[in-house]
Amino acid sequence: MSRPFPEGSGLGNMERGAGGDAGGASRADNSAMFLPLADELMAMASRLRGAVDGALRSGEAESIAAMRTARPDRGALALARKAYALRRKRAAIFGNPDLFGEPAWDILLDLFIAQGEGKTVSVSSACIGSAAPPTTGLRWLGVLADEGLVVREKDPEDNRRVLVRLTPTGQAAMERFFETVELGL
Repeated sequence: MSRPFPEGSGLGNMERGAGGDAGGASRADNSAMFLPLADELMAMASRLRGAVDGALRSGEAESIAAMRTARPDRGALALARKAYALRRKRAAIFGNPDLFGEPAWDILLDLFIAQGEGKTVSVSSACIGSAAPPTTGLRWLGVLADEGLVVREKDPEDNRRVLVRLTPTGQAAMERFFETVELGL
C-alpha cells in the first residue's frame, strides 16, 4: 500500500483509522474525525475575511494600493533624477550645502523618484534624502504632511518602521511641475 503522508506525521493514520489499526475505520469515521478541523478552518477564514473588510473600511487597503499607483512617465522621472543629482553636484561644487538648502524639495524629489521606481521609503531614509540634519528633515516631513503632500504610514512588514510616500495630491503636483519643465516653462 502506498503512503501519501510521511511516517510519524499522524496523517498516515487516516488510511488505517484513528487507532492506527490496519483493519481501518470506515470513510465515515474518517470524515467525522475531520469535521472539527473543517469547522475551525471555516472560523479562521471568516475572521480573516472580517479583518480584510475592516481594513478596507479603515482605508488601510487604499493606502497600500496608493503606494502602487501608476508611475510617472519616464520623462518626468528622468527629469526628477537629474534635478536631484544636480542639486547634490551643485552643493559639492560650491562646497557648502547650506547655501542651497531646500529640504522639502529634496524630500519631494526623493519620494517622487522612489514611487516612480516602485520603492518604499522609510522616514529615516527620507530625512537622509533631504540632505539636511535629521531633525530638519523630520520637521519638513511634518510640514509636507500638514500640506497634504506626503503621508506617513506603518510599514506593514515591519512595525518598527514608518514609511513615507507622496499622497495623490503630492504625486499630481510633482507630475504637473515636471510636465511644465518638459514644456519649457
